[in-house]
Amino acid sequence: MKMRYTVGALMAAMLTTLAAGPVLAATCDVEIESNDAMQFNKSSIAVPASCKQFNVKLKHVGKLPKVAMGHNWVLSKASDAQGVAADGIPAGLDKAYVKPGDARVIAHTKVIGGGETDSVSFDVSKLKAGDSYAWFCSFPGHASIMKGTLTLSK
Repeated sequence: MKMRYTVGALMAAMLTTLAAGPVLAATCDVEIESNDAMQFNKSSIAVPASCKQFNVKLKHVGKLPKVAMGHNWVLSKASDAQGVAADGIPAGLDKAYVKPGDARVIAHTKVIGGGETDSVSFDVSKLKAGDSYAWFCSFPGHASIMKGTLTLSK
């Protein structure tokens, strides 16, 4: 049986293949939602090693203001997370509950309230393959519940 293809069918197949290309490319960003129930909608992030920069967009889908139920996103080595969170509390809301100049902090957003968003980008070269990284909300009392892991993937 001999099959015949029209130019239109071939063009459609080629366009479909080309459109699928970006899906296979590394995604160098992620959006994370937080809410009034002290929850993030993700618990892990894989950062492709091929990315130069990685961007995290934090979106607070709740309604409460940041003074009552504010959230941020803080990244550190897993072994440093508890200390970073504890040392950030005295820094206060205006400093996003992150100790100024804390070298253990790889990246962090500001504290946001309901309906707000913030983003942070960081240099992927700061991450090392095989190291364990943690991200968390450093608003007082939130880090024990609002946390996740970050890995460098190939």
